[in-house]
Amino acid sequence: MDHQPPSGKVPTLCSLRCGLALLLHFCNVAMVSQRSCLTLTMVAMVNSSALQGAPNASTAEPLDSRKNPVYNWSPQTQGVILSAIMYGIPIAQIPMGYISGVYPIKKVAGLGLLLSSLCNLFLPLAAEGGEALVIACRVVQGLSQGTVLVVQYTVWTKWAPPLERSRLTSVSLSGNMLGPSVALVVTGFISQSLGWPVVFYIFGAGGCALSLLWFVLFYDDPEKHPCISRSEKELITSSVGQVGSSGKSVPIKAMLKSLPVWAISLCCFAFSWTHTLMYMYMPTFLRAKLHIDLRENGLLSALPYLLCWVLGNVAGYLADFFLAREILSLITIRKLFTTLGLLLPALFAVSLLHPGASPLSIVTCLTLASATVGFCSAGMIINPLDIAPRYYGFLKGVTILIGMTGGLISSTLAGIILNQDPESSWFKIFLLMAAINVTSLIFYLVFTKVDVQDWAKEWQHTRL
Repeated sequence: MDHQPPSGKVPTLCSLRCGLALLLHFCNVAMVSQRSCLTLTMVAMVNSSALQGAPNASTAEPLDSRKNPVYNWSPQTQGVILSAIMYGIPIAQIPMGYISGVYPIKKVAGLGLLLSSLCNLFLPLAAEGGEALVIACRVVQGLSQGTVLVVQYTVWTKWAPPLERSRLTSVSLSGNMLGPSVALVVTGFISQSLGWPVVFYIFGAGGCALSLLWFVLFYDDPEKHPCISRSEKELITSSVGQVGSSGKSVPIKAMLKSLPVWAISLCCFAFSWTHTLMYMYMPTFLRAKLHIDLRENGLLSALPYLLCWVLGNVAGYLADFFLAREILSLITIRKLFTTLGLLLPALFAVSLLHPGASPLSIVTCLTLASATVGFCSAGMIINPLDIAPRYYGFLKGVTILIGMTGGLISSTLAGIILNQDPESSWFKIFLLMAAINVTSLIFYLVFTKVDVQDWAKEWQHTRL
């Protein structure tokens, strides 16, 4: 494939497409903050000292009872509420991945963000109505966030020139890493000073404002945007061309037979396995090995997210730099950053098993094991756009769903291992993670491609 841009390239930082990437970045920050803030506000929402009586009895405390209403939710109920959003996100992946290639992205993504934000605004009122309303609210929020999560990938099939795909995708997706950091730093302060309901109001209102900006500023087709310059329009249309699966049936049989698709899917499985395991069990590991009081170490919990945000953006810029300067071929770039994103976490995680590791080395290795997965943003995460731009949204829905399966299995299995074998549990958990990463990486290095596959070309009409 010829990835050379036409002459008269518009500087990315001054371009409309860069502004679009930043808008998506802040939309992702808002969504992930909405998703994450409940994990911290739950401490203030629940009366841990109360006896388990009425399931949703609101208890008036002597201080701040109006600003911080407290509920007698059992640990089991808290767990269901916290995980309810994950019931909705996977359901949306495949159908919304298909819809993103048929219906306008502007409406689908904008309504998804708006609905998620409205659910966040409604959550304090839902808590007064009972835990069932809170769970329903979180499920709906998961459906709406899952919609935005998958359809945003389709934006770059029309807006990203080939030499800027890694960079623009990394900038937009890195909001998923910055969001938890924002939630960790801001939520505690707001809860203590203004009350926990204000956390939901602020993040919800911010999301509503961003959804309105999205409806105003985003256009599905660069040619129809009223603010785009002529030179940028010519650059995008001449290098990207016309893509989209509208009116075409998805070639599912051909996808199932495609080794590059399976290579990407396995890496998504390993990526989510590692990402979920490290972020969910990092506090548990620190508490077990270093006896750290995590309430006094909020910055330590936010550090991996911030570093992953930095590495993801660096990876995107380096990938496009290597490609534009013809230092590395596209397939070498995808393999390089996928290798860094899967092999480095495995190496750092195995390093944690050294019996003589110091506290500083444990914190360093744990942070790097959690953060270096960000390199994958310039590797296998964007690879489906290389091999099947016409079905990019659908393919991302499939691979994200497979990845979420890996995350669900890893978190569940780690809990079982920790419960059954506390002595050697971390050895088993990290060694299994490393084995899955290395196995998936080997398969990817052997079978991945970057050329548009025959079944994804415009003239191909493979049907079920």
